[in-house]
Amino acid sequence: MLKVVKVRLYPDVQQQQSLAKAFGSCRWLWNYCLNLMNQTYKETGKGLSGYTVKKLIPQLKKEHDWLALNYSQCLQQVCLNLGVAFNNFFEKRAKYPNFKSKHVLQSIQYPQNVKLANNHLTLPKIGDVSAIIHRPVEGKIKTVTISKNCSNQYFAAILFDDGKEKPESNTDGKVIGIDLGLTHFAVTSDGSKFDNPRILNKHDLNLKFKQQQLSRNKKGSNNRIKSRKKVARVHRKIANCREDFLHKLSRRIVNENQVIVVENLNVKGIMQNHCLAKSIHQIGWGMFCTMLKYKAEIEGKIYQEVDRFFPSSKTCHVCLNQVGSLPLDVRFWTCEKCNTRHDRDINASINLRDEGLRVLTSGTGDKACRPDVSRSNRGRKKSTTTLSVGQEAHTLSSGQCR
Repeated sequence: MLKVVKVRLYPDVQQQQSLAKAFGSCRWLWNYCLNLMNQTYKETGKGLSGYTVKKLIPQLKKEHDWLALNYSQCLQQVCLNLGVAFNNFFEKRAKYPNFKSKHVLQSIQYPQNVKLANNHLTLPKIGDVSAIIHRPVEGKIKTVTISKNCSNQYFAAILFDDGKEKPESNTDGKVIGIDLGLTHFAVTSDGSKFDNPRILNKHDLNLKFKQQQLSRNKKGSNNRIKSRKKVARVHRKIANCREDFLHKLSRRIVNENQVIVVENLNVKGIMQNHCLAKSIHQIGWGMFCTMLKYKAEIEGKIYQEVDRFFPSSKTCHVCLNQVGSLPLDVRFWTCEKCNTRHDRDINASINLRDEGLRVLTSGTGDKACRPDVSRSNRGRKKSTTTLSVGQEAHTLSSGQCR
């Protein structure tokens, strides 16, 4: 099974200069090949593959002597990665490849010949770079990606194969539904509520002060470069705090449950609401779901997503009665049929849990909970009042899968 360990590097001054040359050479090669692919497509109507542009490297080394100073396999990997980027674009998994800039994250990739020791990494043409290996790397090393962020911090992402097979997933255990929100970051079907840490608000004044200093400096000056690094350090602090919170919460949920059900949120569409865009951007829903997914897969547990159009908040989990509308400011509501008073978030998480169980056990995939619910031309579900088949979602409790 493939795993990744990301470690911190502490290169000396000479090694930093060598890495800077390697970053610049790989960035230049990426931009050159991307421009060549674009021009070739405009002139001939046909593209170039990554293997085709890789054959141009020997000729480019003759024209540009400084390219030969870099490790050859890093340059070859740039061309292959560019080909993969185009394949991802054509298969609609990613956006069109962009040109790289020296002002953002820098990275190079070593496909082999990297040696790992207790307190350092041995990189070709760089030497022994001091590192903090905080987790054991047991297995065959596949690739090592060296990166440098805007705060001048160096990292190494080590991809290795531990030789173990991926554990088989099963539903024998506790099932939990998770409703993500803003007031509470996560509300679970067992009644637990996890508050939103609002990390950006804690660093808002510091970030504002640093950004004001940056805006007052003259473009291209050394003081502006220093101010940009100060702003980058604040953003890095915010990102570290967010990742720490998300890692701890996702690890706790995965350790305590066997089946985890969440809603497939359209975060980009929700952010079109300009009143909530900043709060949604800082909370990290997508990152949290990604962490839940890969941690559950490693542990042999099940991560299940429910369709975003499923009316989890508007449906009573007791009698499955669905209300017509439920504004966001209504946090508690009473069912008209069974007179049950619901907490909006807890009710939604319970419905998500039941719907996730129905999808896993019924064998119908991610289809609508009720067969008489059809989609309109705009992709949204039409409202319905018939609840015949939906009773299955309620009668199948989490205890039946334990």
